[in-house]
Amino acid sequence: VQLVESGGGLVQAGGSLRLSCVASGTIYSINSMEWYRQAPGKQRELVAHCSSGSCETYADSVKGRFSISRDNAKNTVYLQMNSLKPEDTAGYYCRVESRAHSYTTYSTYWGQGTLVTVSS
Repeated sequence: VQLVESGGGLVQAGGSLRLSCVASGTIYSINSMEWYRQAPGKQRELVAHCSSGSCETYADSVKGRFSISRDNAKNTVYLQMNSLKPEDTAGYYCRVESRAHSYTTYSTYWGQGTLVTVSS
């Protein structure tokens, strides 16, 4: 399974970006789809999570500003980021749990990341 993220870039504080992560390859079903971020010198943190049935934003620092959604028909997860702040500057990574067949177990895959830079 390959994950390709897009949508990152340079934006001024207060602006918005929409990240996308598309999963491709041999996919029978996808369980969870998540967005993580990692700022320089900091640990990677979970930002938002979608199970097969619902989505939730986890990081307190982004609640009310970020929202996650998924399109199962397109094997895609999105992260809408509004009211961006300089402290949101980080590499953003998607993580997907999928299985190739109905009789196989789920495996975890990571994307290569997309950089978001917020200027003040």
